[in-house]
Amino acid sequence: MNVISGFISMPKSGSKFELVLKRITDILIAGSVLLILLPVLIITALLICLDSPGQALFTQKRVGLKGELFNIYKFRTMKTGTPDLATDIMIKQASPITRIGKFLRKTSLDEIPQLLNILKGEMSIVGPRPALYNQYSLISKRAELGILNVLPGITGYAQVNGRDEISDDLKIQYDQWYVDNWSYILDWKIILNTFKAVFTSKGVY
Repeated sequence: MNVISGFISMPKSGSKFELVLKRITDILIAGSVLLILLPVLIITALLICLDSPGQALFTQKRVGLKGELFNIYKFRTMKTGTPDLATDIMIKQASPITRIGKFLRKTSLDEIPQLLNILKGEMSIVGPRPALYNQYSLISKRAELGILNVLPGITGYAQVNGRDEISDDLKIQYDQWYVDNWSYILDWKIILNTFKAVFTSKGVY
């Protein structure tokens, strides 16, 4: 995969050098974190299996670069057989989240397996969060605004400005602003703000 294929066209801001630097940073961070947290990931997987029946990891169809579907990796935080629904819809129903799942979601540890998606070139550390395959209205709006022209991310501008507690329309506005104003420095600002959001569990359901 081309090292700068995270953007299929040059963004309105940023440079080609920054795009290369973004991909290199993604690989270094993803590889390093996976190695450092390997014991934690193994223990987490065991706790998930002990807490409720089913596999520790699960895959889910998400919309990636250019609207192509890919399998996102996550630690399972819900009971096996839970339908694929957006978080804002799911929380209005009887909660399918497991006991260990609540902790994983608040600490965002459930997202760590997505580092594998980064190494595969399907995601980036920072970018618009990938929509579920069945969020048709959201996907259509993103395609119209060019948001699907960049790799989706584990965290993004919308995630540090509200996460689950903001509407899809507002998320789209934040995502479009990110795409239009992207820079390597902006990515690092979002990463630092992500640590703050995770620490406070702000906007997480």
